[in-house]
Amino acid sequence: MIKRVFLTAAATAILAGVSMTAPVTAEAAMTCKDAAKAKYPDHLMQRMEYKHQCVKTWKAANGKGLLNKLKSS
Repeated sequence: MIKRVFLTAAATAILAGVSMTAPVTAEAAMTCKDAAKAKYPDHLMQRMEYKHQCVKTWKAANGKGLLNKLKSS
């Protein structure tokens, strides 16, 4: 009886560990706001500047924004 309980507990722990370490494909990418908050948790002005530069870089890389629309016209 005790052997069965221990085996069941071990199997449950293994399955729980596998499900926790499995990569999540539906997880969204980190936004600029989240990245800024992670990098500068206590400094509001640095966080705002980082977010501004992050969005600017993202728009340039993805062809978004007013300047890229004017260039393609």
